[in-house]
Amino acid sequence: MNTLSSQFLPLFYRSDYEVPEEEEAQTREGLATSLRGISKTTFNDSGHATRSVNAKSHGLLIGEMQVLVNLPPYLAQGIFAKAASYPVVMRISTIPGDMLDDNVSTPRGFAVKVVGVEGERLMGTENAVTQDFVLVNGPAFLTSGPRQFLSKLKLLAATTDKAPALKKVLSTVLQGTEKLIEAVGGESATIKAIGGHPETNVLGETYFTQVPIMYGDYMAKISIAPLSSSLIQLKNAPVDLTDKPNGLREAVVDFFASNTAQWELRVQLCTDLQTMPIEDASVVWPEDLSPYVTVAHITAKPQQAWSDARSRAVDDEMSFSPWHGIEAHRPIGSIMRVRKMAYEMSAKFRAEHNKISMVEPANLQNFPI
Repeated sequence: MNTLSSQFLPLFYRSDYEVPEEEEAQTREGLATSLRGISKTTFNDSGHATRSVNAKSHGLLIGEMQVLVNLPPYLAQGIFAKAASYPVVMRISTIPGDMLDDNVSTPRGFAVKVVGVEGERLMGTENAVTQDFVLVNGPAFLTSGPRQFLSKLKLLAATTDKAPALKKVLSTVLQGTEKLIEAVGGESATIKAIGGHPETNVLGETYFTQVPIMYGDYMAKISIAPLSSSLIQLKNAPVDLTDKPNGLREAVVDFFASNTAQWELRVQLCTDLQTMPIEDASVVWPEDLSPYVTVAHITAKPQQAWSDARSRAVDDEMSFSPWHGIEAHRPIGSIMRVRKMAYEMSAKFRAEHNKISMVEPANLQNFPI
């Protein structure tokens, strides 16, 4: 297990490290309004309320998270303070708010709900026993701050439910462009975000929170990476999506019909505010100053990785938010702050329009098999 060099010790959190962006409150309202507009558009089309982003799920899994033993004090923080085992629910998805053909290839999301945790709760989750981690398969956020994020989101909202056939054609062109860029050693997060993501297996990806959270006394980003050979061999593995609008989901279901998967949950602690800023979400924190260090393993055994029953239980009745959790893992930074209202709005919209109650599980005993 990698450990931090003694010359790069993690910084203790201080409240003055968080500096609100100008007119952050107005940006927060604008973000919630734009996302609600996406939800309304997709609901009017389908009669069923889905998430404003990450609407389409490809894998709905249950598993177990095991916190490693004998972690050093700076890693033994929050829910990782002691060796323990927790049931988890995992949701693998893609970014758009509308249900697109998988040929429109966009970044992937990985959300984890850890069940049965202890600790002082974040406001609004006092009766829950869960801790959520919400991740994307890229190390940095697309924009540095909330206003830029809102600007890009408005453009995305305007395309919701518009010309799905044209989106497939555009995605094919963008995928070719991204291949050319990567062939010369580059990568474009923007091209990937608008449909140029390679058509690869979602199980081979490494996922990142992209923006920081509290890690007990410290500040950190979280990553979840393939650990078992069965997952590692799927890195960059192509998936044939020809005439398969749900081909990514089919690949996940096929895998878990007979395979066990294991991931490592890793922590990158902030050791230098100049190179690891809290308020600029677009900066990749350098791993030479603070490597990702494994603090837990997540295991998912063979199972029915997606079903209508699981979709009702997870896609409809659960929400995943970095604001579901304990104070020791409170989200920090402006991007995290403005997203709080958006997560709450999305869950409320789905509950009201689908006439259901959102569920924060106390255990997974009745989870659909």
